[in-house]
Amino acid sequence: MKYFNVAVVGATGAVGQELLNLLEERNFPINELRLCATSRSAGRKVEFKGSTYRVEETTFDSFKGMDIALFAGGSASKEFGPAAVECGAVVIDNSSNFRLDNEVPLVVPEVNPEDVIWHRGVIANPNCSTIIMTLPLKAVHDVCKIKRVVVSTYQAVSGAGAEGINELSEQTKAVMSGGEYSPQKFQHQIAFNLIPHIDVLQEMDYTKEEWKMVKETHKIIHDDFGITATTVRVPVYRSHAESINIETYEKITASKAKEVFDAFPNLIVDDNLADNRYPMPLYTSNRDEVFVGRIREDNTIDKGLNIWISADQIRKGAATNAIQIAELVIKYGCLLQKK
Repeated sequence: MKYFNVAVVGATGAVGQELLNLLEERNFPINELRLCATSRSAGRKVEFKGSTYRVEETTFDSFKGMDIALFAGGSASKEFGPAAVECGAVVIDNSSNFRLDNEVPLVVPEVNPEDVIWHRGVIANPNCSTIIMTLPLKAVHDVCKIKRVVVSTYQAVSGAGAEGINELSEQTKAVMSGGEYSPQKFQHQIAFNLIPHIDVLQEMDYTKEEWKMVKETHKIIHDDFGITATTVRVPVYRSHAESINIETYEKITASKAKEVFDAFPNLIVDDNLADNRYPMPLYTSNRDEVFVGRIREDNTIDKGLNIWISADQIRKGAATNAIQIAELVIKYGCLLQKK
């Protein structure tokens, strides 16, 4: 087996740590591992496969000799991505910096794996809510063209990082004890509340998070069917959920949809209302699959479906998807030539 030199940028953050866990869990063929982060985190020690690694500050020289550079998110890829490519490393980027760049593939391996082949050094990892939605949409679209999608998300606080998790915990304690904990990470109290506002406001009074789901899905599935989204932050620690209404050009029954979902890679049908079985964040956390349930025909139109999905946004919505992309790069033999 051939082994590869891998750099992880943002190695001390939540996604970076998950990347390392999954590299080990999936037995990724690593020769040399280099862990990078900001100057604030440089010097920290991290365990990987029984060995201790020292985190170094990310510099333009961090990528010399590397084959693959996994960027956990933030602005680092914009600053250091070109240097990594110049050194001969394929950049797999979890930020939004390159997602809508026409020169950069945006990939969900179950949906558009072939797009990795035309990369020019950078491959973008989509938004977490987009990733988990595209699996069931692609499954339907392959057998019955989609006309329109209406999606509402229920997004866990960990999607906002460690600060989001801490705010929910501390705010819940404060409210339960009759005290107060003023919002810091979120616009309003998140404990015992829902906030229909994620990211900044953009055109037509939709947020950036909502437009991500529209524009990124079009790019991944290679079709521009109608999509309208409402994204909501909920007081759940981990794993996003989504309610999706799908209108198609030809009728697809609920029973046929279940068959289609069941046959699609990394989609798990969990749908038995009589036994109280349906996807929930509590049970989809720390899993790599997307779970789909509440599969039923739309009672208002002849060619419509309602489904409910849930998936771990830190794993499949970020780290797992990124490593799957790296595995595809190796599988298709499209690493960069070293200069």
